[in-house]
Amino acid sequence: MKVCGFTIVRNAVQLDYPVIEAITSVLPLCDLFIVAVGKSSDTTLNEIEKIHSEKIRIIESTWDDRLREGGRVLAVETDKALAAIPPDMDWCFYIQADEVCHEKYYPVIQAAMQKYLPDQSVEGLLFNYEHFYGSYDYVGSSWRWYRREVRIIRNDKRIFSYRDAQGFRKRPNEKLKVKLLDASIYHYGWVRDPRAMQRKQAAFSQLYHNDIWMKENFVEAQEFDYREIDSLQLFEGTHPQVMKDRIARLNWTFSHDISRNRLTLREKAKRLVSRVLGYRVGEYRNYQLI
Repeated sequence: MKVCGFTIVRNAVQLDYPVIEAITSVLPLCDLFIVAVGKSSDTTLNEIEKIHSEKIRIIESTWDDRLREGGRVLAVETDKALAAIPPDMDWCFYIQADEVCHEKYYPVIQAAMQKYLPDQSVEGLLFNYEHFYGSYDYVGSSWRWYRREVRIIRNDKRIFSYRDAQGFRKRPNEKLKVKLLDASIYHYGWVRDPRAMQRKQAAFSQLYHNDIWMKENFVEAQEFDYREIDSLQLFEGTHPQVMKDRIARLNWTFSHDISRNRLTLREKAKRLVSRVLGYRVGEYRNYQLI
């Protein structure tokens, strides 16, 4: 069994993406790792090269910043990385630049890839998610956070990155048939120094919206306001080992009263109905669970 990891990144240093941690968290499970590095205005490419792993293959790319509808450029770049995966690879492990895989899940992930390798009906493997917010001590607990997503797919050239690269589909436009793993991806996209977070939000919004929208809707500020959140809970687990140094460099303070929440009436109603029916009502599922 051969596994290839892949990711895309641009301006990781300027926008404080934990891309080095993301790559190295998946590397032990991979025989090869494709990194599509977009032309950056910082030292992102040099930082990737410093990983010094024979498994890593870097592809330099130029992002088409005209593709702003729905974050389309993210999927285009992801497809470039996916297309570079050699045909002899069996599984493709996708990790975004602000996602990290905990080493405690390695045995589960490895066993699942081995188990389902001969079963061609299984097109991908589905992970649970922990979405950190404000600091490394809190995770989002409202239903606006996606609960699960596909991160391992077969090396099937009919599979493509869907919409803004959150997930995948198979041509012509079919949801992947997947198995759910007892494993989580840790998403750190909302944990940064407030100044870096504001820069990231501005850059990220520009991937989705035109200049007119940005001028009319994006609020300029020196720092991101983490207080505007609906519901959080304390994180009681451990962080991946590769995050140890980054967490030690924590240089801002964020605290939150977890007893306070601002869930919408719509979400409260959904939670009530879901308790009765036994499944999450209205959940976005870009996959077919088998």
